[in-house]
Amino acid sequence: MGTAVLAVGLLSVAVRAAEPAAGTAYRVLAQDQGRVAIIDAHGGVEWEVACKHNSHDIACLANGNFLLHTGPAKIDELTPGKQLVWTYTARPRPGYSGRVEIHAFQRLPDGNTLVAESGNRRLVEVDRDGKLAREIPLTVEHPDPHRDTRLARKLASGNYLVCHEADGAVREYDPAGKVVWTYRLDLAGRPASPGHGPEGHGTSVFGALRVASGNTLIACGNGNRVIEVTPEGKTVWSIEQKELPGITLAWVTTLQVLKNGNIIFGNCHAGEGNPQLIEVTKDKKVVWTFRDFTHFGNSLASAQILGPEDVLR
Repeated sequence: MGTAVLAVGLLSVAVRAAEPAAGTAYRVLAQDQGRVAIIDAHGGVEWEVACKHNSHDIACLANGNFLLHTGPAKIDELTPGKQLVWTYTARPRPGYSGRVEIHAFQRLPDGNTLVAESGNRRLVEVDRDGKLAREIPLTVEHPDPHRDTRLARKLASGNYLVCHEADGAVREYDPAGKVVWTYRLDLAGRPASPGHGPEGHGTSVFGALRVASGNTLIACGNGNRVIEVTPEGKTVWSIEQKELPGITLAWVTTLQVLKNGNIIFGNCHAGEGNPQLIEVTKDKKVVWTFRDFTHFGNSLASAQILGPEDVLR
């Protein structure tokens, strides 16, 4: 299921965190192992709250509150003091009686919240009272309440960029639900194989961001890679599974693009020998990694880097 530091320091056998460069401080908000926590730049726990659900999205909001994925179809907004101030539970839409899951959400500038509802095959924008302000139907070729969607984001244009895990596709929708752009993942010349770890390979896409150039940056899920594609679908940049020295990619998940152009992405299910978060420059130099198997585990899918405003977009 969204900051240039240079060195990676070993804090213990299981914890590795960034040593901040001058003027930067890396803090990581993430969920795994039954908790949401903020880990500071030196590996200490700054804040935490219990969360038993394996989250696929997470956000620290502009007001300092946290938007958390606390159940298969549930989102909670908590204050830093852990007070619940808003909640939303997705339920079957009229005419559908199956399971519903949430895998993506986004607080919008108008205060509404975008929610991707798998099973219901739709995006919704809901207000502070939980009422639907807008509904956007989704095109889903292989319906599955667990795999209809992964990350979804509303673009500055008003359109929506949605990752469809089971379809192996990223689609852009206009506000009426019309598909205006599609990118279909391929296997990059490797055979498909089962499994969640580095041995697994497929087209189960997880995350996508539209970057300033108009290209789309894609975290390919079990495609074990990150790619950047043009509006025409041409791949112009990539990080392949074993391209980074000493690192193997497994299920590639969350994405952040920093003001300096560096990219941070998640590396889930890769095992304790690999970092859970990686920052690279566009010339593919690794400048920071996060590996913490004390507070988190091998299923860290959702994370957000917190840092100075002059660093983060």
